[in-house]
Amino acid sequence: MTEDKGILIKNIYYMLTYAFRVLQRKNFEEVASENFEQIQDLFAAILFKGVSWQLKQGLYREYVTVTENLSGMRGKLNLCGTIENKIRQKRMLSCEHDELSANNIFNQILKTTMVILMRDPGVNAERRKDLKRALLFFEKIDLVEISEIRWSGLRYQRSSKNYEMLMNICYFVLNGMLQTTEKGHYKMAAFSESHMHRLYERFVLEYFKKHHSYLTEVKAAQVKWNLDPETEERMIRFLPVMQTDIFLRNQEKILIIDAKYYSRIMQKQYEKTTFHSANLYQIFTYVKNQDAAGAGNVSGLLLYAKTGETIAPDGTFFMGGSRIGVKSLDLNQEFSLIAARLDEIAKEYLA
Repeated sequence: MTEDKGILIKNIYYMLTYAFRVLQRKNFEEVASENFEQIQDLFAAILFKGVSWQLKQGLYREYVTVTENLSGMRGKLNLCGTIENKIRQKRMLSCEHDELSANNIFNQILKTTMVILMRDPGVNAERRKDLKRALLFFEKIDLVEISEIRWSGLRYQRSSKNYEMLMNICYFVLNGMLQTTEKGHYKMAAFSESHMHRLYERFVLEYFKKHHSYLTEVKAAQVKWNLDPETEERMIRFLPVMQTDIFLRNQEKILIIDAKYYSRIMQKQYEKTTFHSANLYQIFTYVKNQDAAGAGNVSGLLLYAKTGETIAPDGTFFMGGSRIGVKSLDLNQEFSLIAARLDEIAKEYLA
């Protein structure tokens, strides 16, 4: 949880600006200059600015099927509805036709999130008033049941691309910060660790993309298993995919980073404190399979978000001829120091 880790809320905003570059637009400058005491207040500020900008552009509309009774034919005849009108002695045709409407899942999610944030005491009173004003433009848009939102089913087209960042903010709020108290009622909880992990991972990747343009590759790449041809043909379909969080290349040098966000970095067994063995095995496997020729030009790094533990890992090992590092990144400090730490890592492993 962010409270346990003591992350400066302002740093969450900076991480979001890297994860979603749209936040670097001028209309978000006011958000960047504010200090926030509550994470939900930060999300409310971002959402209000984003929605205000979207209202100026026009809310996203898509075709929906509308059924209505008309005096003349429009679209397709709804036979059952027309017969029902006849029985009730209504001289009306029941017609189905497609109509461009703002009452779609994207705007329904926006409205639902704004309503919940507007009712939250952790949101600044002035911000709640801002959200209330914005909601006037959503009068004809329905609320949506949070449990029924299929986040993985959202698809962004050219006309709805601007909604991607807004939907992610809504996802953080609705899926990551809410606890249900009873049907239809919610209270705000701490920002979940799983959501912070995804944000942390994406932030680190996007930071290197923006500030280290000399790198020839910056991506979340898959590492291919180093199998002999005969074994590969028979067994490759049974092996798990080796998906890296961050894959950096500078000419012949490669650094594979696994960004980890845990409430505890170290594990303790029988009074002995050690690194998480599964994480070390994983990064070592990535490195050795990527360095199939054994050239020693591939390094691996476990980059943990620093916790309140007294032991903060910061070391390098040479395992089987490969360089493996374990470091922590303190998110509870000025962002300039976070950036300097990432720059040092690039210099140490890739210069």
